[in-house]
This record gives sequence, structure tokens and C-alpha cells, in this order.
Amino acid sequence: MVKDLTIGNPSTVLWKFSLPLFGSIVFQQLYNIADSFVAGKYIGEHALAAVGNSYEVTLIYLAFAFGCNIGCSVVVSRFFGAKQNSSLKTAVNTTFISTAILCAVLTLLGFTLTPSLLRLMNTPENLMADTLTYLNIYTGGLIFLFFYNISTGIFSALGDSKTPFFFLAASSVANIFMDIWFVCQFKMGVAGVAWATFICQSISCILAFITVLARMKKIECTEKHKIFSGMMLREISRIAIPSILQQSFVSVGNIIIQGIINSYGAEVMAGYAAAIKLNNFAITSFTTLGNGMSNFTAQNMGAEKSDRVKQGYRGGVIMILCIAIPFTLIYSFMGETMVNIFMNSESAGALTSGVLFLSIVSPFYAVISMKLISDGVLRGAGAMNHFMVATFTDLLLRVILAYIFSDNFGYIGIWWSWPVGWIIAAAMSLIFYFKGVWLKSHRTIKN
Repeated sequence: MVKDLTIGNPSTVLWKFSLPLFGSIVFQQLYNIADSFVAGKYIGEHALAAVGNSYEVTLIYLAFAFGCNIGCSVVVSRFFGAKQNSSLKTAVNTTFISTAILCAVLTLLGFTLTPSLLRLMNTPENLMADTLTYLNIYTGGLIFLFFYNISTGIFSALGDSKTPFFFLAASSVANIFMDIWFVCQFKMGVAGVAWATFICQSISCILAFITVLARMKKIECTEKHKIFSGMMLREISRIAIPSILQQSFVSVGNIIIQGIINSYGAEVMAGYAAAIKLNNFAITSFTTLGNGMSNFTAQNMGAEKSDRVKQGYRGGVIMILCIAIPFTLIYSFMGETMVNIFMNSESAGALTSGVLFLSIVSPFYAVISMKLISDGVLRGAGAMNHFMVATFTDLLLRVILAYIFSDNFGYIGIWWSWPVGWIIAAAMSLIFYFKGVWLKSHRTIKN
């Protein structure tokens, strides 16, 4: 299933490569949506609030996993485009070894610091036990989360977006049934939701990792590759660290915002927990398509075909808007129905706050999707400084405005901080793309 993205019609190639990625992220989001659905419907509003509160912390872990994914994926894509198979294998080995060390550190820190972090977030005492239970189980499975993300990044770098789709489809569907089974049959509560995710994620990780090893054996090399390379780690880190910082700072910003939201009580927390899952479903879909743009850009820059990147970008814009517009329409006109998926008949206040969130942010999905497809080109070409500037602008504005607007407009003011940050950051990303800064950022990678 290896696919060379440097040949064929650029728009057609990008669409065929990216649509399975979108399908994958649909199933990926089912993990968290299933957790919230089961918690809200079969346990109660407080369980939904606890899972939602946990989600902001899990995003920090996901930020690191995503950074490792994209760092490896972009570098491997360049080597694949340049037909440098020995360096490609060195990059894969180096990523897995360094990621294992990073996982050990994060797992230790997670077990040690999570209680303090939850108190910093103003987590209500009646939610503390369930939130901590969920996070401790989640933290124990970090190695599976990270290695799975690395594996999918390698598949994408080789132009294979279908294999991750098959793994995620199977594991996500299994996770839904295990969530319900553990909660309804064994009465495990929030712990059952967490263990279902842990088990399904670990199985999909092991299968994906074995498949990657098999793929690597089939790639022929004219030169001997290295088990580990310090120079390769630096190059991967040059892409990975800004991506980690991007996602981590967004997660930290969300934790700060979650702390403000928590001061409004369990009903607003539950409404936000449901709405933010739906919102993140959309945003993660756009981000994944942006990642596809990064892989496409990296392969073609490695093959020194920058004109194909420009043609692919035009196709990418059309593609991502075709995804963004339906999300906007569904959330704007069916927001109550969507949020009510996670609610029960006694959650009127939570339902109101969640629907308001979606009605405010969803009309701006076209704006943020344009930013993310432009960011895909910047990152794929290695223009990480410009990428970070646009990202941190969005984050800082959202955090600052959440404080300012909440003082004057209550929690509705917090909801408005999202679109304001998106508009300004999107303008910056588009300016960076059309000024062509990404054309000047590509460089030869040394092994």
C-alpha cells in the first residue's frame, strides 16, 4: 500500500491520500465520544463532567504523541520522496527509541503530578476521584498511545493512509461495545470507560507496530542504516518540538480555560464536555487533513517538486472546505440534537450551555480549516518558526480573551474567545503561505 505522492495529478493524489486519513480520524474520535456517551447516558452527569475534565489533561499526552508522529512522518516523507531508504530506516529506528524514553518520563510525571494539576484546574471535590481514576488508567497506557501514533505517522509518510484506517475502524467499534459492557454489565463506572480505551488502544498499537516492522523489512537499502542517529534525532525534533509545543500550549490553554469554566458549576462543565468533544471532532478532522498536506508537501519537497505543492494546496483548500461546511451546518442547525447525544432528561442547563458553544464557534470552521491546511504546507516544508507564530497567536488570544470576556459576559464570553483567535491566526498563516516563506525553508537532511 506504499504510495508515491510525487507523481500523478496533485489534487487527485492528495484527495485519495487524505480521505482515508479523514475516515481514520472519524474513528479515532469515536474513542473519546464513546467514553463521554457511555459516561453521560449510563452513569450520569457527574461522570460525564469527570470524563470531560480528564480530557483536557489527556490532550497534553496527545500533544506529545502527535508531535512525535508528525516529526517522524515529515522526515520519513522527505526521505521517501528523495528515495533515500537507508536514511528512512534510520529515522524510523531513531523515532521509536527516543519515543520509548519520552514515554517513560511522561508516565512517571503523569502519575506524580496529576492530582496537583486537577486541583490547579479547580476540579470540584465530588469529581476528583472519578477524574483521577480515569487519568491514572489512561497514563498507564501511554506507551501504546505513542507507538500507535508513530506507526500511523510512518504509514502516512509512505503514502499509505488506508492501513491506519482499518486499524482504527476495528479498534474504535470494539471500544464502543467494551465501554458499554464494562459499565452496564460489570458496573465499573468511570474506570470501566478508561479500561475499555486502554485495552482497545493497546491491541491496535501492537498490530500496527508489527505491521510497520514488516514494511521496513521489505524496503531495500543500498547502504547500511543505523539503529540510532543523534543528527537524525535533531532533525526529527526540529519538526516534532514545535508541533508538540503547539499542541501542548493549546492543551495548557484549554486547561486554563477549563479552570474558568469549572467555576460555573457541574452543569456548564457537562455542557462544555459534550460540546468540546463535538468541536474537537471537527477541528481534529481539519488538523488531520492538514497533516495529509504536510506529508504531500514533504514528499514533493524531497523530490524537489515545489510546483506540485502549489497545485496540491489548491486541491487541499477545496477538500477541507468540503469537510468544514457540513460540520458548520450540522452543528448550527442540529446543535441540540448533537449535544443531547451525551445528555439525559435532567441536564437542561448543561444542554443549553453546550448548544450555545456550538452555535458560536461552528460558523467559523471555514476560517480555522483554511489556517490548518496552510499550516500543513508550512510544516511539511519545515517553516516551523512561522508555523509557531500563527499557532501561539491563536492560543494567547483565546486564553486572554476568555478571562476578559467571562468577566463581562459570563461563560458565553468564553465561547467567543475561540472564533476571535481563529480569525487572527488564520490571517497570519495565509499571509505566510502566499508570501512563499515555505519555499525558502526546505533543506537537505543529513543522516
